[in-house]
Amino acid sequence: MVEKKQTVRKEINFKRIEKKWQNKWENEHVFAAKEGKKKKYYVLEMFPYPSGSGLHMGHTLNYTIGDIFSRFKRMNGFNVLYPMGFDALGLPAENAAIKAGAHPKKYTLDAVKNYIKQQKAIGLSYDWDRLVVTCEPEYYRWNQYFFLKFLENGLVYRKKAPVNWCPKCNTVLANEQVHEGKCWRHEKTNVEIKQLEQWFIKTTKYADELLTSAGKLDWPDKIKKLQKNWIGKSHGTEIDFEIEGEKWPVFTTRPDTIYGVTFMVISAQHSRLMDLVSEEQKKDVEKFLKKIKSVSEKEMGDLEKEGVFIGAYAKNPVTNENVPVYAGNFVLADYGTGMVMAVPAHDQRDFEFAKKYDIPIRVVIQPEKITLNDNEMTCAYTSDGKLVGSNEFNRLNNREAIDEITKSMDKKGIGRKTIEYKFKDWLVSRQRYWGTPIPIIYCDACGVVPVPESDLPVVLPQKVKFGKGNPLTTNNDFVNVACPKCGNAARRETDTLDTFFDSSWYFLRYCDNKNDKLPFNKKRMEYWMPVDQYIGGAEHACMHLIYARFFTKALRDLGFLQFDEPFTSLFNQGILHGPDGFRMSKSRGNVVLPETVSAKYGIDTARLFLVSVASPDKDIFWSEKGISGSLRFVKRIFGYFNTIKPTKSSTRIESKINKAIKDV
Repeated sequence: MVEKKQTVRKEINFKRIEKKWQNKWENEHVFAAKEGKKKKYYVLEMFPYPSGSGLHMGHTLNYTIGDIFSRFKRMNGFNVLYPMGFDALGLPAENAAIKAGAHPKKYTLDAVKNYIKQQKAIGLSYDWDRLVVTCEPEYYRWNQYFFLKFLENGLVYRKKAPVNWCPKCNTVLANEQVHEGKCWRHEKTNVEIKQLEQWFIKTTKYADELLTSAGKLDWPDKIKKLQKNWIGKSHGTEIDFEIEGEKWPVFTTRPDTIYGVTFMVISAQHSRLMDLVSEEQKKDVEKFLKKIKSVSEKEMGDLEKEGVFIGAYAKNPVTNENVPVYAGNFVLADYGTGMVMAVPAHDQRDFEFAKKYDIPIRVVIQPEKITLNDNEMTCAYTSDGKLVGSNEFNRLNNREAIDEITKSMDKKGIGRKTIEYKFKDWLVSRQRYWGTPIPIIYCDACGVVPVPESDLPVVLPQKVKFGKGNPLTTNNDFVNVACPKCGNAARRETDTLDTFFDSSWYFLRYCDNKNDKLPFNKKRMEYWMPVDQYIGGAEHACMHLIYARFFTKALRDLGFLQFDEPFTSLFNQGILHGPDGFRMSKSRGNVVLPETVSAKYGIDTARLFLVSVASPDKDIFWSEKGISGSLRFVKRIFGYFNTIKPTKSSTRIESKINKAIKDV
């Protein structure tokens, strides 16, 4: 039974109430998670980069979703792990620190302190005892440990490769960090293509498993589709062309058109291009390369197709015909072998190129109802038909001919079935200071020498001079070192690891973040992992989420883990738009701060508004009118609590309640 108290109208002191409970949660470690016999549930949001500007309400939306889910699961009897950490290394932090005239470590750790203060004020039920901060040597020593384990097992290698280079950042950029030929952080700076020795991780070894196992995940279909397209599996044929007596394998999905090849195109970014260029064509090729040096691989498909004859010829192994080789701006250096066979009669891109440079066109597939003429075509014929001009394969349907011609080449040892992926090995070298030092030493006598595990971590030096480029290269105390093998003078690697390396396994470290002997304990992995509910933006589909999946599979095969996937279920939250209708961001000046909202409405009111105004996976718009409505609702609950006095319930009422619960 309940009876009404005397109504007392007064303003709610949200600040006092919030502080009371937040202090209680912290002092009593209410949300600390320990392994036990209860069924576990692991909830995790993608950890943030701690920017100096702190959190705004857009971040609060993301964290509120995870917090509600964690509290709900606890109320349902689960042993919930709900930790938080910070993605604290990387180029943005380094640049921001330099701009502020501060050291990256101090700048970043100050930002981390501010984030933690804000997150606690938002009322999030994190287990703060499990905090992970990636810029601390206690964390990145295990980055170095895993790098060495990958190296031992053939998953890390070094090679010269064409890379996107920002002259202002003075570092390599991933393809995703190049927009319309410009740097993602310096929108007026042209990105250049450079040939550099770089460290790579062999992610392509897991390309097929990354594709097939994605079907089992409880993830949004759009994310799985994005990953499938990113990996880009193609079945085709590898054909051995010959240039100046050297075999050059070429990948194609259209071996049925082999008799129609009239030229070849090698990527303008191919590492061996200049080896093939004749002396007569050298100036023309160099002029062409200079013209296109600021074009990223990502944008090649959208450009006008251009090229230049390099003075070399390739021998078609089927026809024995020599065809000219061009350098082109539309061929990817690391797709297939970086060279393609061109059949202008049956490929529109090749057709446009042939017309532009007056290259012959040869029809080898005829449609049923009309006859195509080499010299009269106005576009490529790309549909099916019967083969012509193809020797013993004439009259075959071109789809049948794909297998027949491949079998014939296989018997002769000049071609074979193969599978190719758009997915590339992960370039992890970065020419900047604020990252995990790559644990490698270069010795003139011993070559490339891994840093012994007993010498980890290789710690970033604190006293560095920031100017142009990587300050590690000019820090003699860091660079000069004795070779671990022979003891002679040697040099440390000065590149640092891509920060996606840090975020590819951080969710594992939460399970055992105080372990100073191993990255984590296997038994704790078996209890807590995989993450049951992962929460974060869809923009991470093709980098972080793929790298994390790769890392889990690689560590499984190295004996560290006993599961295949890191995140069982994935939820992509919506985007919060500011009062002006645009996505909330500091650069637009439309952010709403949680401190401001909390002071006026109370943080629980703000949280209620964020998750009730629309489905959490939909975009929402900040509205003072909307949050005022949430405030009225909160006040009604508060008023009800303060005007109702609990008394002993009657058997009749309890019976009715139980019946209602059963009916529901």
